Amino acid sequence: MSVLHTILWFLVAIGILVVAHEFGHYLAARLAGVKVLRFSVGFGKPLFSRRFGRDRTEWTLAALPFGGYVKMLDEREGAVPAAEAHRSFNRATVWRRIAIVAAGPAANFLLAIVFYWALFLHGLPALKPLIGEPPAGTPAAQAGLVAGDEIRRVNGTDTPSFQDLRLNLLRAGVAGGVLTLELADGRSVQLDAPSMQTGNLEQDTLRPLGIVRYEPEIPAVIGKVLPDGAAARAGLQVGDRLIAADGKAVANWQDWVQLIRQHPAKPLRIEYERQGQRKVMSLEPDAADEGGRRIGKIGAGPQVDETMLAALMTEVRYGPLEALGRGALKTWDMSLFTLEMMGRMVLGQVSWKNLSGPLTIADYAGQSAALGWISFVGFLALVSVSLGVLNLLPIPLL
Repeated sequence: MSVLHTILWFLVAIGILVVAHEFGHYLAARLAGVKVLRFSVGFGKPLFSRRFGRDRTEWTLAALPFGGYVKMLDEREGAVPAAEAHRSFNRATVWRRIAIVAAGPAANFLLAIVFYWALFLHGLPALKPLIGEPPAGTPAAQAGLVAGDEIRRVNGTDTPSFQDLRLNLLRAGVAGGVLTLELADGRSVQLDAPSMQTGNLEQDTLRPLGIVRYEPEIPAVIGKVLPDGAAARAGLQVGDRLIAADGKAVANWQDWVQLIRQHPAKPLRIEYERQGQRKVMSLEPDAADEGGRRIGKIGAGPQVDETMLAALMTEVRYGPLEALGRGALKTWDMSLFTLEMMGRMVLGQVSWKNLSGPLTIADYAGQSAALGWISFVGFLALVSVSLGVLNLLPIPLL
C-alpha cells in the first residue's frame, strides 16, 4: 500500500470527521443566535476561503489537516459593533454556551450512529463466534470449552460475530473476575479470568483466557499472490503446494504462516510442488511490524474451499428501525469502553501506548479503505466515537 494511498484516505477520514464535528458547533451556534465568523477545516494558512450566507461566514480549508475550528463573535477576543453585541458568544446564556460546546462531540456520536445504522442495515459479513482448541491449563480449557464451540453471549451481552466476542471478552476481562459464557448448544460455562495484560492491546489479549479464533486446517497451497510481495518476487504461483522450509515439513497453511512470521528478512530454502514436479527456491520474507514485534510476510494467501469458508461466516443484518437502535447501542457501548480504557490509563492499569497518534490513524485509514467501504465506514464510526469522547474531556482535540 503506497504512502500516497494512505495519505489520501487519511485526509478523507479526517475531513469527514472534522466537518461533522465542527458543523455541530456551527449549527448549535446559529440556533442559539450566536454569529459565526469562520468555519475552518484544518489549521494554519488558508488554502481556500469563501464567504457565504447572511452573516458572511468565512468557510476555509487550511493547510494542516489535523482538526478544525469554528470562530464565533466574542467580545473577549476583540471589539464588537454595538449592533451585534447581543450575538456574541460571551453574551449567550450559560446553557446555550454549554449546548454550543457540546454540539461538536454530539455530532460525532450522531455520525457514528448513522454509520453503524448503515452498516447494520446493509449487513456486515463476519466470522461466527467460533473458538479454536483452548491451550491446556487456560481458563477456557479448565471450563471445558473445546474447538468448534460457538459463544453466543458474554455476561448476558450478545456476540453475533467473533469481533463482538473479542470486544465483549476484552471489556469484561480487563479487570479480571468471573465471566459467564452462553454457548449455541445451550451450555453455560464460567471462566475465572485473570486480569488481562493490557500493555499493548494490539497484541492478542485473549490468549491468556484460552480464547482463540477457530481456524480449520487449510492445505498449504498458494491461492493468491500479491504483485509486490516477496512471494511474487521469488516466483511462487497460484496452485503451488508447499512442502518444506529449511528442511522443516509444512503440514498445512497454519504451519506455513508460523514459519514465515518467524523469519522476517531471512532467506528460506523452500521446497514446493508445481504441476506434479518437486522444485526448490529461495524466499526471503519481507519484515513488518505487528504490535511492536518484527514478523515476516510474503504477500500470499491460501487456496480456500469456498464451502468451508461460507460455513464459518455469518452476516449481521437488521431492519431499518432495529438497525438504528443497534447503531445507537453500539455507539453507547463503544463510548463507555473508550471512557473505561482511558480511566485505566490514568490509573496506570493500561499502557498509554494504546493511544493512537496521527500516523497510526493514517495507517488504519489506508488499510481499512483498501479492504472496502464496509471496513472504512466501520473505521470512521469507531474514530468518530473516540473523538466524541475525547472532546468531552477538559482539553478538546478538535
